[in-house]
Amino acid sequence: MNIVILDGHTANPGDLFWDAFNDLGKVTVYEHTPPSLTRQRALDADAVLTNKTIFTRDLLSSLPQLKYIGVLATGYNVVDIEAANERGITVTNIPAYSTASVAQLTFAHILNLTHHSCEHSKSVKEGKWSSSRDFCFWDFPLIELAGMTIGIIGAGRIGLAVAEIAIAFKMKVLAYDLKPPEQIPESLEFVSTEHLFNESDIISLHCPLTKENEKIINALSLKKMKASAFLINTSRGGLIDEPALAEALNDGIIAGAGLDVLTQEPPLADNPLLKARNCYITPHIAWASFAARTRLLRIAEENLRSFIDGNPVNMVNK
Repeated sequence: MNIVILDGHTANPGDLFWDAFNDLGKVTVYEHTPPSLTRQRALDADAVLTNKTIFTRDLLSSLPQLKYIGVLATGYNVVDIEAANERGITVTNIPAYSTASVAQLTFAHILNLTHHSCEHSKSVKEGKWSSSRDFCFWDFPLIELAGMTIGIIGAGRIGLAVAEIAIAFKMKVLAYDLKPPEQIPESLEFVSTEHLFNESDIISLHCPLTKENEKIINALSLKKMKASAFLINTSRGGLIDEPALAEALNDGIIAGAGLDVLTQEPPLADNPLLKARNCYITPHIAWASFAARTRLLRIAEENLRSFIDGNPVNMVNK
């Protein structure tokens, strides 16, 4: 089997190994593949692995040998699934590999917004503590999480993991999901979006991007939130109307935001959120801990091995 990894640097910038795939066939690893070279590099492949390299209908129609696409992520919108089905190409993804890591960064943003760790550390290094008359100082209100309400939009694995951490902080947890889980933890209260927006002190997004929820955070929904509320997004950038959020932050409609994803990545230099008030942005790293990426590569190898053995798992185009 001819196996081509098109953008290996994303999942493995050099601290992991592709060795397990060598047992499955001939492996070619490209660190990055621009759109202009995708067809050329995938032309003779029986199987390709991709993270962000896009497979359109036209591209798939020009790859007659391709039998398998392994998406090195949970989201698989980089592949035209309908076209893959028509051509009999199996597409798999990597579910649940980064749940703990994403939940962890979600709370890293929450804790930064409630204690302003970044600004306080910076002010100490600039000498403000050394010149302080008192033994301590703070430049921002310090907010305790206990007793606050967090609203979670999307009650899948990650949303529920975030809820568990919130409960450990003694927070009240509201949740909304188009398809709530069959077994709802007693500590969660499922509510309407209207109730969630009105009552939450923190809203955290953990849902896939669909036509139904695209820009669920918009000028109207932002105005429903408390002026003291924080917005967290470690899911997909397209869930947010970015100009509307920037305006809401700058005008004090809400108090702050912690974002790990944007609509366009890397962002354009004129993205209004880059200069918005009290908006902290990390470069899409919630999924990328060493432990999570180790699991990702292991599951990717297991997915491909199962396909070769005739028992595919984690298929997204059943």
